[in-house]
Amino acid sequence: MCLSPSRAPDELDTIEMAFHLRSSKFRHVYGKPFRREQCYENVRLTRNAHDSNFCDVNPFFIAIVTESAGGGSFIVLPLEKTGRIDINVPRVCGHAGAVMDIKWNPFNDHIIASGSDDNTVKLWQIPEKGLKVSLSEWQVDLHGHQRRVTYIDWHPTAASIILSASIDLKCILWNVEQAEPVNVINCHCDTIHSISWSRDGGLFSTTSKDRKLRIIDPRSGECAMETECHLGTKGAKSVFLGDTHRVMTSGFSRLGERQLAIWDIKNISQPLTRIVVDNSNGVLIPFYDHDTKVVFTAGKGDGNIRYYEMDNEAPFCHYLHEYMSSAPQKGLGVMPKRGCDPQKCEIMRFYKLHAAKNFVEPISMIVPRKSEDFQEDIFPPTASSVSSLTADEWISGQNREPILISMKDGRLDHAPTITTYKAITGSIHEKNPIQRANTVPTEVKHRPQEEGRTNIPASLKNIKRLSTNEEYVSISSNDRPFVNDKIAVFESKKTYTEPIVVSPRQKNMEKNVWSPAPTIPPDVIANGIQGKSEHDLQKAYFNQMEEIKSLKEQITLKDKRINLLENELRKMKEQSCAGPGESDY
Repeated sequence: MCLSPSRAPDELDTIEMAFHLRSSKFRHVYGKPFRREQCYENVRLTRNAHDSNFCDVNPFFIAIVTESAGGGSFIVLPLEKTGRIDINVPRVCGHAGAVMDIKWNPFNDHIIASGSDDNTVKLWQIPEKGLKVSLSEWQVDLHGHQRRVTYIDWHPTAASIILSASIDLKCILWNVEQAEPVNVINCHCDTIHSISWSRDGGLFSTTSKDRKLRIIDPRSGECAMETECHLGTKGAKSVFLGDTHRVMTSGFSRLGERQLAIWDIKNISQPLTRIVVDNSNGVLIPFYDHDTKVVFTAGKGDGNIRYYEMDNEAPFCHYLHEYMSSAPQKGLGVMPKRGCDPQKCEIMRFYKLHAAKNFVEPISMIVPRKSEDFQEDIFPPTASSVSSLTADEWISGQNREPILISMKDGRLDHAPTITTYKAITGSIHEKNPIQRANTVPTEVKHRPQEEGRTNIPASLKNIKRLSTNEEYVSISSNDRPFVNDKIAVFESKKTYTEPIVVSPRQKNMEKNVWSPAPTIPPDVIANGIQGKSEHDLQKAYFNQMEEIKSLKEQITLKDKRINLLENELRKMKEQSCAGPGESDY
């Protein structure tokens, strides 16, 4: 083909740019399904039409929500137990309603949480070798929602913090160590469709039926930013794009087209980009891999998985390829990166629930490489199973990035810096949440303590408020509270003269009773600190923390006892008010 000599140079440059291919190491990623003998057959998948994934995976177990009568249940299988599954396989079956969502604890591979149609969130302890008999005794039972719990999600960096969303339009932040709510978020006006944490857990995003995308500060419960994301009436989903301060949403246009949009949380009025995917009807669920900066999208009822690479410059999102299959999917479980196989260059592994048959199929997303050496460019250090913060540290206002682990030798990286200047005491919401997310990492600066006040964790301050609120009752199975993996059994008698039977460890802890110290002049405190070694100060600090922990446990036990007494008194009043015939009935 000859080009006309009269054609302008700008037109020639445009032709060359039209055929320019963007360079990417993930352009040729392909999906490889496992062989049939490495799949899971004869699994009675749930028939629930909810748009969660009904499956979750960690490096040891796979959990799948199953169909059951008279309550909700799910099965937990070791990953190596493939092939045909026995129809009478042991199940986790303690819910009174259908199970809507399940999530493994990212910092304990033997703890799984489940949200159910019975308005509760329950935590379950799975034995190291898997279930031998059906499990009906939970470890923690969280009551607070008035309607079914639709979504749950663990905090990405803080231990024992979980977020739940419900049809009652509430999001509740729980501290499962104390089995108590940390905060209740009431900023939604319609049904919540998704929840997603930021990488350091300082913010989370939600989408709802009113077509709004909201960025929420979980500690204050305030909506920091909100905007209308997709104009269609069907469900929308959102996912935080790592530490980039951007959020991706998937939804529908007014014409029913499936869309993807990327938003900058610092200026959320308009999307950075909006992409039309296709005209299918299934809800698109996005999955983000922070290590490779790749987003995988899968639609309910589709057989395809599309993947896009994220970029810091316009157009911010680049289509790579798609895995195509004729079998529709009901949900997808995602293996954490630490469970993927770097020798096979596996950057992501999905567990596909086949909608048309009782079949679960693993699918590996592989980057083709000729060399068998470890590929450092596609396997940077990834999030480990070690939490960066305790629950009380996070509640007090601290944010940290995840602790990383090497995919090559399993060595933990150095602990990340604290990314907030807030101290353990004092207000933690003086600054705008978006500004707090952008705070330059600095050392923690402790505020001067007011005279007569003590450094009490925020979760302890909530105990007095919660003990008088009947809406939030924290108990464990068979009226047994969960306290540091030890069960304290309450003997509920009508006369209430029986003492509380506790474990030996609890008896030892009762000996160390913490109480607020009286006001001491500053000069006396300074004189007492002088001459103390760093080791002595650390020892005194940890002793004080143990005393605080002991006080929390004792208050939990007493609150439980009070609840039992109130319930028994209520029953006695009902019986006394009822007639003789009604009472016998």
